[in-house]
Amino acid sequence: MRAALSVTVSLVLFLWVTCAVFAQYQPTWDSLDKRPIPQWYDEAKFGLFIHWGVYSVPAWAPVGVYAEWYWHDLSTAGSDTQKFHYQVYGPNFNYQEFAPRFTAELFDAKQWMNIIKRAGVKYIVPTSKHHEGFTLWKSDQSWNWNSVDIGPKKDLLAALLNEARNEGITAGLYYSLYEWFHPLYLSPNPELYVEQVMIPQLKDLVVNYKPDLIFTDGEWLATQLLKASSIPVSYTRLTL
Repeated sequence: MRAALSVTVSLVLFLWVTCAVFAQYQPTWDSLDKRPIPQWYDEAKFGLFIHWGVYSVPAWAPVGVYAEWYWHDLSTAGSDTQKFHYQVYGPNFNYQEFAPRFTAELFDAKQWMNIIKRAGVKYIVPTSKHHEGFTLWKSDQSWNWNSVDIGPKKDLLAALLNEARNEGITAGLYYSLYEWFHPLYLSPNPELYVEQVMIPQLKDLVVNYKPDLIFTDGEWLATQLLKASSIPVSYTRLTL
């Protein structure tokens, strides 16, 4: 009888504490912005961004230029990237043709995290999707343009985050708010991109990958896009 009573009291106390915690915040930006910075984030002074994707195949950029912007710069007439690409791959080789070559055949998540941990890194932020739209997980909104459908044929994001957690490393992720060449993003109604691509992808990442941090990128270019969709522009650097 005492055991049953103890269990009941413990359960009620747990539910009361849980409700009290969630009752602190309302589904408004003003309320959510009052959340304190997570203790781990305040204490972890050394983190690692991991930019890895199809652009890692050519792995080239002029000094001072981002290599992950390869496709964007390739599309700029007369750019150094375009000149390099035409010389090495030819003018008829499309950027999308790099995807099957992005095989990640030597990728070993355990080895990566072992090295990262020994380096003193406390958290990682791999690119779940960069501005080119290629995702490192099987996104329903990025059919045949993700690491499971083409290239490595693996969920690289899951491998990185899971192994990081196994090593006691906090696991976050990077997400691009926009995509350079997505038809919906470039359409007269970019809010459709937000509704049909961006929001579903972010929900998928939060629900299924449970990152401790989401670093969103592109608000500097997507401000009008966010306004058009009635989503607050403050929906950018999001710490969970």
